[in-house]
This record gives sequence, structure tokens and C-alpha cells, in this order.
Amino acid sequence: MKILLTNDDGIYAKGLWAIYNRLAGRHHVDVIAPDRERSAIGHAITLHQPLRATRISINSGISGYAVNGTPADCIKLGFSEILSEKPDLVIAGANAGANVGANLNYSGTVAAAKEAALGGMIGIAVSIEGPEVDYYDDAASFIAELCEVVYEKGLPFGTFLNVNIPNRPLKEIAGVRISRQAVEVLSEYVEKRKDPRNRTYFWQGQDMQSFGADPQLDGAVLKQRFISITPVKCDMTDYQMLENMQGWDLGGIVRSRKEG
Repeated sequence: MKILLTNDDGIYAKGLWAIYNRLAGRHHVDVIAPDRERSAIGHAITLHQPLRATRISINSGISGYAVNGTPADCIKLGFSEILSEKPDLVIAGANAGANVGANLNYSGTVAAAKEAALGGMIGIAVSIEGPEVDYYDDAASFIAELCEVVYEKGLPFGTFLNVNIPNRPLKEIAGVRISRQAVEVLSEYVEKRKDPRNRTYFWQGQDMQSFGADPQLDGAVLKQRFISITPVKCDMTDYQMLENMQGWDLGGIVRSRKEG
């Protein structure tokens, strides 16, 4: 397989190179990743400044491209300019810290896999329960085998996988569950502070998400020591609401304006 690796933790992150080391012996692997940490940047792309891709050497001569942009930029730049042909599969990660529940909306790791799916490639976002990760190699071992299965089975256009792995040795992991994204409201807060010059600034934060014990929810599955795999669609249309809204007669608003 031709595999492209990226992340949102930056090109020097341990999780990215743990996966590279597992895959490089069996596959052709390219690395195109942000030149610094770009966590929680979502699906942002760079439009108002030039993008630069710098070839760097890391880990005893292994090379990759460091991009001064976002994870989504890395995917776009990779298959449009840097690589000679599109990869068969894109892996984003392994991210330090889970991406479950509402965090899928903010994660640069998830966005990179989504960008791959939008480009017609197989995308897999990989995150490890954290924030301090001890078992990158174990997670990478699982991902190496998962890649083979996903490549053989395939994914529909516009669908990618979001994988979250407990920060444990593989022998202590309870198994694998196919789960759905939790959408509970986050408990968030903003702290208002003063800097040394008495100017106001704000620091955003959030409490840990709570998932209960529902075996179908990604966060609950992870807490129960299972690997969580969630198929995610790029099409964000709410089809039930689409049908319901047909009876709203919103055209009446336009007609009343014309008649008035």
C-alpha cells in the first residue's frame, strides 16, 4: 500500500513515528505533517498566507515534509503537489489524547482523515487516551493490522474511521467495539483574567466529558478498556429533518413579501 501519515501534534510527535516504524517495513509510507502542534484547529485550511513544505530529516535519516499549515492543508498539499500519486490510505495520528464525543468537531486529527475521505481516499484518524501516552507502540501495532483489513474491505466515498485506543498494553485491552459518536453537551467555561498591564484576557476550558456506561458510545467504550472505532460520514445532512422540513411551507415567507 501507499500510505500517507499526518497528525495535528506536529511532525516530531512520538505517535506519528511509532506508526511509521510499524508500517514502513511492509508499505511505502510518506510523512507530511504540520511543522508544529496544531491541536483543536478543526478543518481549518490556509487561504491568506503562503504554504511552505520543508523536507526534513528525522530519526536516523528518515525524511518527511513539515508544512507551516494545518492537518487538512497537509492532505491537500500532499495529494495535489508533493506526492506523485494519491495514497491508498491516509492515517492521521497517533494523537495524544482521545477524540471522542463533541471533540470530533474540533480535532485536527479527525479533520485530516475527513479531508482524505473528501478526496476519495481511505482515511483513519487515530487517537490514544491521554494526555500522557505510554503505549504508542502497542497502538501502532493494532493500527498496522487494522490498515490491512480496511484496505481489503474498503470504505464508501465520504466515510472515514475514527479510532480511539486505551493507553494500555494490547494484552490489557478488552477488545474492539464499533461505536457511535456521543453528542452530549460539553460542560465549558471561560476564565476572565488580567495580564500584568491590567488588560483583560480570557482562557477557555472544559470539564471532562461524561459518557456513562452506554456500550454504543465512543467515550464509554474507551473507558471500559475497549478500542472504539466509529465510522463517520462527511455528509452532515440531517435526513430526517430534511424530510420533516418539507412541510414547513417556508416558501410562504417569500410569497408574503412579494404580496406586501
